[in-house]
Amino acid sequence: MKLRIVLSFFALITWLTAFGQEKPNPAIVEKGLIKISVMYPYAEGKTFNMEYYETKHMPMVAGFLGSNLVKYTIEKGIASGIPNQPLPFMAIGTFYVKSLSDYQAAIAPNRDAIRADFTNYTNISPVILVSEVIK
Repeated sequence: MKLRIVLSFFALITWLTAFGQEKPNPAIVEKGLIKISVMYPYAEGKTFNMEYYETKHMPMVAGFLGSNLVKYTIEKGIASGIPNQPLPFMAIGTFYVKSLSDYQAAIAPNRDAIRADFTNYTNISPVILVSEVIK
């Protein structure tokens, strides 16, 4: 009888652990993170090598950020939000980090290397927005 109670208790604990708690969704970005959006505006005659950006440039910058980096994303522009209007951005790279000051400290000594790499994938000067994730 005691063994049955103990086994029932462990079964309940196992069930609660597996199914009784909401599991975090890794696709959801946490409130309070710092988001660095590097946006590449579209313009006639401008070029962008997405393969290089995805396989070389973004991993290089992510490596500089170390454990401060939560995740990064790469977006390829495909259309404007208004029909028959030009594409606003060819691409957007986004870094989500825990600390703005740690981000700045990691980027500062590597700024020249990051900028020098631009010529390997684009002739566009990016627009950078630093923001805080609210929701």
